[in-house]
Amino acid sequence: MARLQSAGCLFARLIALVLACASFASASATLFLEEPYGKLGFFTATGHAAVYLSGVCAETPLLLRPCLPNETGVVISRYDGVGHYDWVAIPLIPYLYAVNRPEDVPLFADAKMVAVLRDRYRRQYLEAVAPDGKDGETPGGNWYELVGSSYDRTIYGFQVETTPEQDAALIQKLNAAPNRSHFRTVSNNCADFAKDIINFYYPKALHRSVVADVGITTPKQMAKTLVKFDQHHPQVPYSHFIIAQVPGSTPRSFAVHGVVESFFKSKKYMVPSLVVSPIFAGCVFAVYEGVGAGRFQPGRGALVLDADGTFEQPIGHEDLRSFQQELKDLLASEYPVSDGKNVEKNWTRLQARAQADFDDQGRPVLELQENGQLVRIGLSVENVLNGAAPSSLVRELLEARLQTELRPKASREISEDQVSRDWDLLQRAGQPADSSLTAQTGRTTQRSESIPGSLQ
Repeated sequence: MARLQSAGCLFARLIALVLACASFASASATLFLEEPYGKLGFFTATGHAAVYLSGVCAETPLLLRPCLPNETGVVISRYDGVGHYDWVAIPLIPYLYAVNRPEDVPLFADAKMVAVLRDRYRRQYLEAVAPDGKDGETPGGNWYELVGSSYDRTIYGFQVETTPEQDAALIQKLNAAPNRSHFRTVSNNCADFAKDIINFYYPKALHRSVVADVGITTPKQMAKTLVKFDQHHPQVPYSHFIIAQVPGSTPRSFAVHGVVESFFKSKKYMVPSLVVSPIFAGCVFAVYEGVGAGRFQPGRGALVLDADGTFEQPIGHEDLRSFQQELKDLLASEYPVSDGKNVEKNWTRLQARAQADFDDQGRPVLELQENGQLVRIGLSVENVLNGAAPSSLVRELLEARLQTELRPKASREISEDQVSRDWDLLQRAGQPADSSLTAQTGRTTQRSESIPGSLQ
């Protein structure tokens, strides 16, 4: 089988993993290049930039200090319209997932669950930055960008090593300066802030492009120049990884572009330009090709960073196809009417009518009425198999996660170990009991146990 690797390949992968983890464990500054999501406009297609500092922690979201042993550092970025502050510092795991422990990340996220997780974290830790609205309501505004970024988008990390002395100097600089917002999309945006932070550690490492981005600092250009910095400074420890968007019904993020690239690849801009001024459109094409705007692929050669902090190689194409076929066969046997094509959609509809809640340990659960009874379904790795929910509902959740996880475009974002863990959870979920979903999906009560034997 394709998953049986040669000893030489395994050894090479092990060495790469050890080196990457060693780099991640030391003090570092990591440029986060975050994909855009939602309705794309001219500038929103450029995504977002932030900086993760593993040696810098937050006394409060607005006051920095050196990290204590076993602390994981903070993600710091410039935001528009968040309490009139220029920057806010958020611990790594909450920034990515809006929870304090990676074990509490929901296996399948929808907009309602994400909103609950974000607001719970805000009420616990961010009242000074985003206070309650009238009558204790959740406030509006962009504060939601502070936590749970991985529910909205895929993130690429470009990491360079730092020293405690450099971290201390940055802490002093940011704590001493006025933290008042002066965000401007064109001249003082999130990518400008990230550029200034990285250049504080390595002067002139990052710079904007006058040609490719018409002088606007963009997240993609910052990542591109940091890669070039690494190529010209091999003595500086460097690593490159990807953090996948959490599986779920939230819309998937898009490929990140620069300014000219965004214009060139957008039909609503490029097509009218061809009609009104073919010469202008030709110039845009010449710039796009001349600077190689589309050639930089931020995920190329990246390791996968799982929620528990481990680096792994992305799943191979043959392994991915094997898992996809096994999942297809499994679902076809369980749902003969639909061939399992609607599992993800059906679970999304079920989760939409459920209520988000938390168990005694603070882990996410779903509550819903099933056959006149209240059912609670664990939604995290630690509690999904521990409740009294019908096994058919638990399996539905895990099948929906796998269906999202194994999409063809997701191959660069997942590892074989991640998929193996989810297969194992599905196998351990056991045989299903009847549920109201049976009529919706055409499920039979005969469940296949054709889970890959090599993953057990």
